Amino acid sequence: MMEQDFLNHFIQRKYFNKHSKVLLALSGGLDSMFLFRLLSKYQKELEIELILAHVNHQQRLESDFEEEELGKLANQAKLPIYITRFSGEFSEVRARNFRYDFFKEVMEETGATVLVTAHHADDQVETIFMRLIRGSRLRYLSGIKEKQLVGDIEIIRPLLQFHKKDFPPIFHFDDKTNNENNYFRNRTRNLYLPELEKENPCFRDSILELGNEVRDYELAITELSKDVDVEDLEQLFTFSQSTQKVLLQNYISRFPDLNLTKAQFEEVRQILKSKSQYHHPLKNGYELIKEYQQFRICKISPQADENKNELVLHYQNQVSYLGHSFSFGIPLEGDSVQQIPVSRETSIHIRHRKSGDFIIKNGHRKKLRRLFIDLKIPIEKRKSALIIEQFGKIVSILGIATSDLSKKTKNDIMNTVLYIEKIDR
Repeated sequence: MMEQDFLNHFIQRKYFNKHSKVLLALSGGLDSMFLFRLLSKYQKELEIELILAHVNHQQRLESDFEEEELGKLANQAKLPIYITRFSGEFSEVRARNFRYDFFKEVMEETGATVLVTAHHADDQVETIFMRLIRGSRLRYLSGIKEKQLVGDIEIIRPLLQFHKKDFPPIFHFDDKTNNENNYFRNRTRNLYLPELEKENPCFRDSILELGNEVRDYELAITELSKDVDVEDLEQLFTFSQSTQKVLLQNYISRFPDLNLTKAQFEEVRQILKSKSQYHHPLKNGYELIKEYQQFRICKISPQADENKNELVLHYQNQVSYLGHSFSFGIPLEGDSVQQIPVSRETSIHIRHRKSGDFIIKNGHRKKLRRLFIDLKIPIEKRKSALIIEQFGKIVSILGIATSDLSKKTKNDIMNTVLYIEKIDR
């Protein structure tokens, strides 16, 4: 394909009509280097000011050299480039969060209003297929969005309609780790898809068509239900169970960075059906608030609410709170570290005791008041005891007792560990 074809596509789709300052995530691979070439060459035609950002993940010997060369390339093009280096224990989730936190900081500093990434159609095929293997709900099979708002960041993926084979063989850096099969995406790219293409040479096109069809259904449902106030439970419950599920899923899709699992979605449905008033932490900084026949989902701070003296801790996060270090799924080392089996499917609530609290011990409910009396816990320690709560139920009283509910998660495929270390010794 000619460069002009890509430029015409950008102009026709009006990607940058509302944006004058554009931040490009530049990895150094063929896709991002080609997008860099297009956006830098046609800045005037697109009426944009281009800014570059690169994250050195420091996972390969070549990483520092590539960082230096990208800096030189930006200087030659007379474009500003912002570079940072990943630190800490590496994982795909942490690296992704690190990147987007960095991109957000750069956008705030430069005044850029949109982040542009070089995701293409092959990435889309891999993403949809991976979600299919993982058992994701139907709406997630629509794949990556061409335009998306994630938190405060607007993202545009202008190459999503094109395959990697459409890009010319320009200068770029090859990541040799892409040929290794340690990661799920690499196995999908190198093993699973090529094998399935032996059965159906058009398998990739079929996957893309599936994603497009799911997206069409989503748009149709949104249009047909535009007069339905899903947050009004009296109105929602006039529909059949099946329609309620679809309407609720469509409502939750308004929050693209929420990503509830099937179990979490069913938990929300049960709360809406059975609780009169309820505040329930979800994930990624969201909570469900139900007040009689109305509910809403909204953002909350991941830090402690000083009025309620409570903390919401999300998976793969660490925080210091009331003299302890809490780490949800990220190991802490040391003889004094306590480990509590928990599920990674929803956030953890850390708080003090409140009236009516009970814990499941030896198959029976036991009120905390009676438990403290039986264990002869001093009054002051009862007041300061930290309660670890998940799915609205107590899994542990820190340093005092662990619920049967925590023990049961040891055989759950979604199990992980909450690591706790006392830091005010």
